[in-house]
Amino acid sequence: MNNEDLAVTLAAKLSRAIEQQQFEQAINEVQALRPIDIADVLALIEPKFAWQILEVLPNRSTIFAYLDADIQVAMALEFPRASLAKIVGEMPSDERTDLYKHLNQEQRDALLPALAQAKREDIRRLSAYEERTAGALMTSDYATLAAQMTVAEALDALRLEAPDAETIYHAYVIDGARKLLGVVSLRVLILASPEQLINDIMVRSVISCDVNDDQEDVAKAVARYDLIALPITDASGALVGIVTHDDAMDVASDEATDDFHKSGGVSTMVGKLKDVSIRMLYRKRVFWLVFLVFGNLLSGLSISNFEDVIAANLVLVFFLPLLVDSGGNAGSQSATLMVRALATGDVVMRDWFSLLGREALVALMLGATMAVAIALIGYVRGDAVVSLVLALSMMSVVMIGCVIGMSLPFVLNKLGFDPATASAPLITSVCDASGVLIYLFIASKFLAI
Repeated sequence: MNNEDLAVTLAAKLSRAIEQQQFEQAINEVQALRPIDIADVLALIEPKFAWQILEVLPNRSTIFAYLDADIQVAMALEFPRASLAKIVGEMPSDERTDLYKHLNQEQRDALLPALAQAKREDIRRLSAYEERTAGALMTSDYATLAAQMTVAEALDALRLEAPDAETIYHAYVIDGARKLLGVVSLRVLILASPEQLINDIMVRSVISCDVNDDQEDVAKAVARYDLIALPITDASGALVGIVTHDDAMDVASDEATDDFHKSGGVSTMVGKLKDVSIRMLYRKRVFWLVFLVFGNLLSGLSISNFEDVIAANLVLVFFLPLLVDSGGNAGSQSATLMVRALATGDVVMRDWFSLLGREALVALMLGATMAVAIALIGYVRGDAVVSLVLALSMMSVVMIGCVIGMSLPFVLNKLGFDPATASAPLITSVCDASGVLIYLFIASKFLAI
C-alpha cells in the first residue's frame, strides 16, 4: 500500500474513532508516524476533527507547517484563538508569516494580539516584503555570533540559540549594527581551539543576496554554491534573515513547474491539479488558445493566396500537414532547449549569434535527413518535380522552425518577458504560418498552374 492509500485508510479510521468518542485511540493511530505523514492524514479529515488531534501532538507545529495553505486556513477557523496562537508561535518565522498572509483581515486581527510582541513584530516585518523576493522567502530564525567571542563562548551561545534557529550548521558573525562580517561553520568551531577568537577563524567573503532580489536568483545562488543557507542583507549590509536550502529547492521546483505550464501555453497554476476548479482551469488556458486562433489565421491567408496552385496540384494538400507539423516540431525542440538553457544560466544574450550558427547547421542536417524521406514519398505520390518541391520545402521549413524556436526565447528575454512564454503553442503557430507560406511559395515556382 502506497503512502496516499495508507493516508486515506487511516483518515477514515480516525474519523470513525473521533465520531465514536474514542479520542485516545485516534491519537495512538497517528503519533508513531512521521510529521509529514501525519499531515497527509489530517489533510483528509474534517478540520473540526483534525485540530483536536493536532493540538495534543508534541510536534504539532511541524505537522501544521506541512499542510497546504488552504488546509491551514480551514483549520485555523476551528482552532480556539489561544490554541492557534500557541501553534503559530512554535512555527518557524517564514512559515508563520506565510500562514499570516493567507488569513483574512479578521483572522489576522484575532491572531496577532494572542502572540508575543516579538513574534508580532517579526510577522509584520516579514509580511511587508514584496512577494517572490528574498525578503518574502527568508526566515529570521538564524544563529549569530560576535567577532570577539572565543570559540568556547560561541559554542555556549549556539546551545542557547539552537532551539529557535532554523539551522546552526552555519553561524553568522555580525557587529553592533548587525552588519554581516563573516560566517563560521559548526565543523570549524568544533575543530578549533576553545581560546581562538571567532574573528580569526571566520570566513569573511560571504556569499549573500539583497532582500529585494528575486527568489529565483536566490535559489540559483544556493544551488550554485551548494549552500545550506544563504544570508540575506538589506541596503545597508545588515543581516535581516537567511534562506535555507530546503526553501530554495521549493522555489526551484515551483519555478520549474511554472515554466512547464508556460511552455504549454498555460498561465501559472495555483494548487495541485486535482484540486484546481474547472473555472480556474478554463481561465488559465483560454488566453493563449484564443490568441493563437487569430495567429493561425495567417496560415489560412497564405493558403488563400495560393488557391490556384493548390487547385492545379491537389497532391500538395496530402503533404501540407506533414510539412507544417515538421517545422513546428523542430521549432518546439529548439525552443525547449533554449528556454531551459536561459533558465539555468547556461547561455546568456551575448551567446545568441554563436548559437545561431550552430543551430542553423544542426537544422540543415535535420532538414536534409527529413527531406530525403519525404522526397521518396513525394516521388511515389507525384513525380520528380513534386519530390523536389517537397525536399526543398522540408529543408526550408525545418531550418526556419529551428531558427525561430531558438531565437524567440532570446527576443522575449531581451524585452523583459519570461522566455518560457515562447511556449509550444506559440512556436507551433508561428512555424505553421511560415511553413505554409514557404511550402506554397516554392510549389508555385516549380509547378505549373
